[in-house]
Amino acid sequence: MRVSVVICGYTMDRLEVFTEAVDSVLAQTYRPLEVVIVIDGNPPLYDRMVTKYGEDAPVRVELNVENRGISYSRNRGAEVATGEVVAFIDDDAVAEQEWIAEHVKVYKQTNAVATAGPVVPAWADGEPGFFPAEFYWLVGCTEPAFAEDGDEVRNGYGSNVSYRREVFLALGGYDVNTGRRGDLHIQAHEAPLGVRLKSKYGSSVTYTTKPKVHHVLFNYRAKFSWLLYRSFYQGYSKRIMKLLYPDASAKELSFLSQLIKCSVPSRIKDVAGQQSLSPIGELVALLAFTAAVGLGYLWGVVDVSKADLV
Repeated sequence: MRVSVVICGYTMDRLEVFTEAVDSVLAQTYRPLEVVIVIDGNPPLYDRMVTKYGEDAPVRVELNVENRGISYSRNRGAEVATGEVVAFIDDDAVAEQEWIAEHVKVYKQTNAVATAGPVVPAWADGEPGFFPAEFYWLVGCTEPAFAEDGDEVRNGYGSNVSYRREVFLALGGYDVNTGRRGDLHIQAHEAPLGVRLKSKYGSSVTYTTKPKVHHVLFNYRAKFSWLLYRSFYQGYSKRIMKLLYPDASAKELSFLSQLIKCSVPSRIKDVAGQQSLSPIGELVALLAFTAAVGLGYLWGVVDVSKADLV
C-alpha cells in the first residue's frame, strides 16, 4: 500500500519547523512512501524547498502562484499524489517514526475509509498556566477524552489525518470555503469532509491512538489575546459550517454541555478549596473562550450568507 503525505506551507517564517516536518516524514519507517509539498503563493519558499528536497526521489514540490488557502493546497497535493492513501500533516508539526505505519495498520485490519490520530501539543516556551486542556482543539491539538482507540469520529485534526485517496477525490476533497487562507483564520476544515464522508459511505473517520504527531505551538499561541482571537474565528467558522451543512450533527452542543456540567463546576470547586491559583486562570479562560466563540458565531450570522460562499 503506497502512501502519499501532503504538507502545505505558505510563509518563510516557519521555514525551520517546516523542514523538520518534512524530515520527520522522510524518516518514517514505512515504505513505499512519497512526499508532496505544496507551497501556497510564496515563490521564494518554493525555491528554498526545491533546493533542499527537489532531488530527493520520493519528494515532489508544487507551487500555487497565488495564495489559495490550505484546503485548495491540500486538494492539489492529493490530486498529484500517486499513493493509495493520502495523509496530511501541518507545516508546524513533527511526526513520530511509526506514524504512517500505524495508519496503514488500520487500513489493512479494518474497512476504514479514513483515519485520524492524536495531535500532541509541543509548546515552544511551556504551556500557559491558564490554558484549559478542554480547549486543546483551539490550537489544533487533541483534547483529553477525545475518543477511544478504534472509535468512529466525525473528523480528526488536520495535522494527523489520512484518507483512501480514491475516496478523498470522489468527495471533492476539502471544501475551499473553509480552512486557513494566509492570515485569515477560517477553520471548520476537517468537519465538512467528515460530514460528506459519512453521508456517502455510511462511515466516517476511524480514530487510532497509536500514530502520534507533535504540533509545535509558537509563543504567540500562548498569548491570551491571540487565543481570544482564535476563539472568535472558531465561532465564525462554525457559522460557515452551519450554512454549508445545515443538517450536520453538531458535536459542539455536547462539548458545551460538558463544560457547563463538569469543567466549570470542577474549576469552581478547586478555587473554593484554594488548592492553587491555576484553576482561577483556567476558569476565566473557559468562560472567555466560550464567549468569544459565541460572539464569532453571531458575527458570522451578520457578516456572511450562503450566497457569499462559492
